[in-house]
Formats: sequence, structure tokens, C-alpha cells
Amino acid sequence: MDRLFLVASTFCFLLGFAYSMHALGARVYRPSRLNFFSILAGFLCQTAFLYLRGEKIGRCPLTNLFEVFIFLAWSMVLFYLLIGPTYRLSLLGVFTSPLVFILQIGALLLPVLDKTVAVKVAVNPWMELHAAASIVAYGAFALAGIAGVMYLVQERQLKTHHLHSIFFHLPPIRDLAVANRRLILTGFALLTVGIASGFAVGSLSSHLVKIVWSVGVWALYGFILSAELSHRLSPRRGAWLSVVALALVLCTLWGIRFIDQAAA
Repeated sequence: MDRLFLVASTFCFLLGFAYSMHALGARVYRPSRLNFFSILAGFLCQTAFLYLRGEKIGRCPLTNLFEVFIFLAWSMVLFYLLIGPTYRLSLLGVFTSPLVFILQIGALLLPVLDKTVAVKVAVNPWMELHAAASIVAYGAFALAGIAGVMYLVQERQLKTHHLHSIFFHLPPIRDLAVANRRLILTGFALLTVGIASGFAVGSLSSHLVKIVWSVGVWALYGFILSAELSHRLSPRRGAWLSVVALALVLCTLWGIRFIDQAAA
């Protein structure tokens, strides 16, 4: 039953993906409720999938890379639904749908990623908090990267004076810079909670690689955030760094295993 919800969710994001490719390829964008409601429906199906998977395994559904992909996609859509109306980022869904769709279709087409192990003992609540806070933080960072891409697209069009129809539906470039910064701040705060709860788990030596990686990501985004807040980094460079940081996180996502049998 949980797989059916996941397939339905992926199909919803496929609709958004197809609309995004059509709008960007034709360089003609017209506001449409189709993309928003397809993303909303996909989010509801994602939530149902994660709930059923959590009930099935008896813990937060972050026990393997398959679940990490889905949880990350869910976190991205969550932040889109939360900040979209605030910043009037009507085109944010156009840029978000493709990435969410790719994450989910990759998880579905690679069943080897879904290696669920039956739970034998009680779950460590600190590990649960560490896993959930960290992956939701990555969702905020991912959306910050998407906002960075939108900033760079708009800046390029302004510099080259080649204004396509899609340009007029982008939010003000200043709003994109603010959204990028606040998403990084949100992700940084959540990752701080995740790392702190990870230290509370204990058995640090058995999770040394994961801790080093988390601290490395935390330091990278901490540098971007501090440089932006102190005005030592221009919005353009901040956008570029958020995109590069997102690419780095996604390229190494395969090495993350938040909860495993040893942590139970």
C-alpha cells in the first residue's frame, strides 16, 4: 500500500516536471494552478507513504538510502509549501518539481536501495531526532540552492537584456536573495539540532564518518551564512555557493545512512 502512494506521488511530480520542461523549453510561462496542485497532491501522497512506512518499520523512515531520498524530497516540498506564498515564488515549483521527481524516480527504479531490516529493540529517540532534523535541514538547503538558481537566471537575463516571458514571473531579485539566506539559516539551525542530538546518541567512534560529514556540511553552510550576514559575500556569490554546496550534498548523498540496525 505504501508503494502505491509513492508511485502516485511520483506521477504528480511528473506532471509538474513536464509542465516545467514545457515552460522552460518554450521560454513562455503562464501562471497555472496545475503545477501547484500537482505538487500539493504529491506532498500528501509522500506524507501518506512516510507514515505507512514508519508504522511498518516502527521508527522514523530513514533506515536506508531509498527512504532518505523520499524524506529529502518530502522536506523540499514542505519548505516550498511553507515559503512559496510568503515570498510569492510562483516559479519555485517549476524549479522544484524536476529535482523532486528525479529523486523519487531514482529511488523507485533502484530497488537495491530499499533494504529494510526488522527492528529488534527499542529505538533511540536521540537518533530519531538526529535523523529527522538533519534530513529536513538538507531539504532547506536544497530549496536554498533552487532559489540560488532562480537568482542567477534572473541576474543573467538582466545583464544580457534578453528578457523572456518567464522573467516577468520571477519574484524580485532581492526577494530571491532574502529567501536564499533565510533558507540557509533555517537549514543551519536544523542541522545544528541534528548534530547536537547525534552527539547525545553516544558510541561516537562507530559513527565517526557520519559525524565528520555532518560537521563538514554544517561548517560549509555556516561559512556561507556568516559571510552573507556580515556582507562579505555578494548575493550573486552567495547564490553560486548555495548551488555548489547543494551539488556537493547531492553527489555524496549515497554515503548517508542515518539510522541502521547498529543504532537501534
